[in-house]
Amino acid sequence: MASAAATRNTITLRGSTEIVTEFFGYAVNSILYQRGIYPPETFERKKKYGLTMLVTTDHGLNSYLASVLRQISDWLLAGTLQKLVLVITSTVSREVLERWAFDIETDPEVVSGGPPAQKPEKEIMGEIQAIIRQITASVTFLPLLSDPCTFDLLVYTHASSSVPTEWEESDPRYIQNSAEVRLRSFTTKVHKVDAMVSYKEDV
Repeated sequence: MASAAATRNTITLRGSTEIVTEFFGYAVNSILYQRGIYPPETFERKKKYGLTMLVTTDHGLNSYLASVLRQISDWLLAGTLQKLVLVITSTVSREVLERWAFDIETDPEVVSGGPPAQKPEKEIMGEIQAIIRQITASVTFLPLLSDPCTFDLLVYTHASSSVPTEWEESDPRYIQNSAEVRLRSFTTKVHKVDAMVSYKEDV
């Protein structure tokens, strides 16, 4: 029993990468659902983090997200991922309306082969649950998206990272006249993720 408890408290680089990659998958799905980017009937309910999560059933979107998450996982393992940004843009005005940013810090010692980190997995899941709850509650403070919208995922990596040919360079897609709300963070002690949403203020 003591051995099982020790295992759940030991966070390896690969184990942390799986936790963070999975979080990004659920977070992106939650944002797309809560902000109405895809029709609500194209989502199904799943239990995760002690919550009822909404996950897309759209095959094209699932395929795209799976491809992005595989690459993100590789960059997390290499310790080169710095930031993931989900950008929501009006298809009418082409204006950026929301920018969900997740900053990633990585323990270089663990990446370079040092000892794994120690943190109860239950504590990590509790921190992730708090961020997901904030994403769900975001509809209470974010302006209504009255235009049809689309989304893009931007990834920031170290300059030395190898980037697949299907990825293309992008500008940061900042928002003019924006307000910002800092969300909670979580850490596996290998990777730390800070979340923030910026949005276009009604002027």
